[in-house]
Amino acid sequence: MKKPIVAIMYDFDSTLAKSDMQNFGFIPALGMTPEEFWRKTSDFCEKTGMERTLGYLYVMKKSCEEKGIRMTHEWMKEQGAAIEFWPGVKEWFARTNEYGKELGLRIEHYLVSSGNKEIVEGCSIAKEFKIIYGCEFYFDPKTGEAIWPKLAINFTQKTQYFYRISKGVWDTTDDVGVNEKRPDRRIPYSNMIYIGDGMTDIPAMIVAKNSGGKSIAVYPAGNEDKVQGLFQDGRVNYVCPADYRPGKELDKVMRLVLQGIAINESLATRENMNKTVD
Repeated sequence: MKKPIVAIMYDFDSTLAKSDMQNFGFIPALGMTPEEFWRKTSDFCEKTGMERTLGYLYVMKKSCEEKGIRMTHEWMKEQGAAIEFWPGVKEWFARTNEYGKELGLRIEHYLVSSGNKEIVEGCSIAKEFKIIYGCEFYFDPKTGEAIWPKLAINFTQKTQYFYRISKGVWDTTDDVGVNEKRPDRRIPYSNMIYIGDGMTDIPAMIVAKNSGGKSIAVYPAGNEDKVQGLFQDGRVNYVCPADYRPGKELDKVMRLVLQGIAINESLATRENMNKTVD
């Protein structure tokens, strides 16, 4: 019998990584500080009225041109090597997979980020995800340089990936499959968990919670005020420090959630067996 699948969906910036992914390698390569780059992005968006995600993608490309940097896929990937993660992140995936296995569950990890997929692909945990969803550039086949946004994911667009993952419609160009009614989903909503860090993840966390799944908001140690309102307003199920080490609060919460899923799956299997016998 196939093991029930559990999908854990993650934001990236300030959820797994300690800050925005561009801050560690990409922005320093431009000779700028993160404050300078993001202020330049904010000023550009305010001046042009451009949506912020599209705005930062434009500023990335423009800044590379100004600095004489060839913004290729490989170069962007190289910038991911410097990303720093919260404590325990690198070991989290294998440990969670093993615990799921003990419960009779199959764990799948998915990244849903408004950051750059190309940068994430170069970081040390890229291999842990079944699929990485993030903003992407289209690269000129002749020069290899980025010339246009291929995919942009802002905080409200993140919600579609909850349904794509549930249905197993992973191709972002498949607009038909994601909207089709599918009673038999690959992963039921109740087996889906979303981990994010704050305001930009609210739509996705609400969708997960209201659909029967679980949402967890993480925060830097000592900064609980950043997410406490989300819990008080009923937008998330749990809030935990962004510490992924064994025995820490987040680890305990995840184990309880997985235990609950395993019990529900066991009860559902027993009920189906009884119906078959009847």
